[in-house]
Amino acid sequence: MSNVTGGLSFDRPRMWVPVGAVIILLGLVLTYQRFFIGLGAVTNLTDQQPWGLWIGFDVLCGVALAAGGFVLTACVHLFNFERYKSVLRPTVLSAFLGYILVSVGLLYDIGKPWNIWHAIVMWNPRSVMFEVAWCVMLYSTVLALEFSPIVLEKLGQDKAVRVLHYFTLPLVIAGVLLSTLHQSSLGTVFLIVPGKLHPFWYTNMLPVHFFLSAVSVGFAMVILESFVSGWLFRKSLETRVMADLGQFMVVALMLYLVVRLQDLNFKVGIENIVDGSVESWFLIVELCLFLLPLLLVFIYRNKMKIGVLAVSASSTMGAVVLNRLNVSIVGMARGAGFDYFPSWKEFALTLFLVTSAVTVFILCVKFLDIFPEEEQETH
Repeated sequence: MSNVTGGLSFDRPRMWVPVGAVIILLGLVLTYQRFFIGLGAVTNLTDQQPWGLWIGFDVLCGVALAAGGFVLTACVHLFNFERYKSVLRPTVLSAFLGYILVSVGLLYDIGKPWNIWHAIVMWNPRSVMFEVAWCVMLYSTVLALEFSPIVLEKLGQDKAVRVLHYFTLPLVIAGVLLSTLHQSSLGTVFLIVPGKLHPFWYTNMLPVHFFLSAVSVGFAMVILESFVSGWLFRKSLETRVMADLGQFMVVALMLYLVVRLQDLNFKVGIENIVDGSVESWFLIVELCLFLLPLLLVFIYRNKMKIGVLAVSASSTMGAVVLNRLNVSIVGMARGAGFDYFPSWKEFALTLFLVTSAVTVFILCVKFLDIFPEEEQETH
């Protein structure tokens, strides 16, 4: 196992500065159109289709892809897997940025963004969206507190760091509970449309599916973050840690697929998923992406490499992203009677938000101790 091999190099991030600058500049122009002209100026959304790419990707996928935060903090602080501490800080940072991205994405999507604070004072405990809103707000606060010691260390506030250290375990427990609630509740939202969501995805088990798939993609995101960070910042990877996380990811995937396939067989029959429809093709691709990591682990079980782990994690991430888009867009299209495809401005604004989050991540790595230096160990 090897750790950081030296000072971080920013040659590679600089390669993307011109591209990132263009994306951010375009995003700012489109942001002006969105908030000062209206949704119609930048989206293909209609009254019949009020939810599109921004809900499907920025919110549903964003929340799922940020699951690495609660998954890894639970492993380190609740199950005492201390060897994963080396990847804990970048994981918490990416989860924190992910939830900020989700919140900002909601501002773009809702018709009256200035009313987003209403959930704080206008309580409706019977609404699943009320529960999701409060869980996201509270878990974002938990992530901010979990990340704050890194900032306080930089500022030399050692006393404040020691005080926060005493609250680490309660914060982790609160984070796990809140994440479990809202990861599953996002699936619960779609239980109110039994006549619109396609039978391939509509099931009373949808909240369980959302949670189990979030756990699997949580491990996948930690692996991908480490892999990309290793390339971007010339940081050697901790191969044993990555291999362990890959095993956890595979176990979570197996549990998810057992539940999902059994439920799918009960609802529509496995033999009926190949019916030639558009929904059928999207479902087949989704399931293949979920199954690919299991196949790769079986083939390379005796010679697992970082590249294989990265491909497996990428496939898991792609599967979860496609699943959320299938539930929110593909599976709803025919039943709701709409023909929706995102405008180029919707794609551009989504890319703008992701690019902004990546830029902040790079700046945090540059100015904060995100990857703590440790003694070099051999592979």
